[in-house]
Amino acid sequence: MTEFKHLRDRLLTGHWFSQLPAALREELLAMAQLRRLEPGQRLFRRGDSPCGLYAVLDGAMRIGSVSESGKEALLVLVEPPHWFGEIALFDGQPRTHDAFADGQTTLLNLPQAPLLALLKRKPEHWRNFALLMSQKLRLTFIALEEISLLPAPQRLARRLLMIAEGYGGLAERRRVLQLAQEQLAMMLSVSRQTTNQILKELEAQGALRLNYGEIEILDPDLLRRAARGKS
Repeated sequence: MTEFKHLRDRLLTGHWFSQLPAALREELLAMAQLRRLEPGQRLFRRGDSPCGLYAVLDGAMRIGSVSESGKEALLVLVEPPHWFGEIALFDGQPRTHDAFADGQTTLLNLPQAPLLALLKRKPEHWRNFALLMSQKLRLTFIALEEISLLPAPQRLARRLLMIAEGYGGLAERRRVLQLAQEQLAMMLSVSRQTTNQILKELEAQGALRLNYGEIEILDPDLLRRAARGKS
């Protein structure tokens, strides 16, 4: 019972789950299964069959792809209490990307079959899951636009703000981001050296502080100015 309450409390810190009807939340938790992954363990690979919807409870998941040569393209680092895997829920097609655990990670899994059975019984709930996917689609369009139009310093500042706000899914903004510079560089498609240079400049301005494996936001207003391209 204590673990169940802990799980529910963690998920309720996220905007999507907290906005679901109470009865639907309970039905989802009743079918949920816990899954624990070791650092670097693969959850699924591109082309795998759908296995349901996931929420990150502890740790983080790297979503991206790995080339035959071993080079990784990191799209996003999914942290608590965010959900992922909804595309395959809708179309039933194979997974579009690879998912790896970034450190010790605990997931909540809503298996595909019982979740689809619930939605067949109560099709009015499809809209709730469509809202989850539409939020991801909106963020994808924003990221594509930024890659095309904005210089790297603005893109980096904007991405840090988005991560701090849980991509719009957290009730409160975080100040400390568990994010390595290399991971940030891969997400922005810029070099590790360029990322480090921009972060050092923001640190000198007092917008943030760099620590090992994490970035602490000291002045969100300064970071927002940098995101707008203003010094």
